[in-house]
Amino acid sequence: MKIKYRQLLIKLLTWFVAEVVLSYVGLDNLADYSEYLKEQSTVSIAVGYCQT
Repeated sequence: MKIKYRQLLIKLLTWFVAEVVLSYVGLDNLADYSEYLKEQSTVSIAVGYCQT
């Protein structure tokens, strides 16, 4: 399996710049909160499934 280092570097730099910009603007917390809510609903579905 060949790793395409140029594409990997571009994606990492894009992610890093997006994180910095969103943190500066204050939207990174909003994105983290939405991920937290999605994770909580997944956990509650899994717990409900295991109890039946």
